[in-house]
Amino acid sequence: MKEKRVPLRMCEGCGAMKPKKELMRVVRTPDTTDENGNVVPGVIALDITGSGRMNGRGAYICPDPACLQAAAKARKLERRFSCKIEQEIYDALEEELRKV
Repeated sequence: MKEKRVPLRMCEGCGAMKPKKELMRVVRTPDTTDENGNVVPGVIALDITGSGRMNGRGAYICPDPACLQAAAKARKLERRFSCKIEQEIYDALEEELRKV
């Protein structure tokens, strides 16, 4: 019987290729417009389901806060999502990682 292929993803912090189920997905939701026609930027959050169910652009990191800090220092997530990410968002992501 043929073995099932395991999807691999690269951690943005350490650069290691790991199975998708071992990594956490960081998502930037799509930009939206409000009733006045103003553009509301997307939100950056941790996809806790891990199966890619949240809509938006995704990036993967190890469930280790050190990898998130490395990605923040190298601005990897900012380049991946093409937007500026404030330190408060990184702090919130780190808190969520510690809970999981």
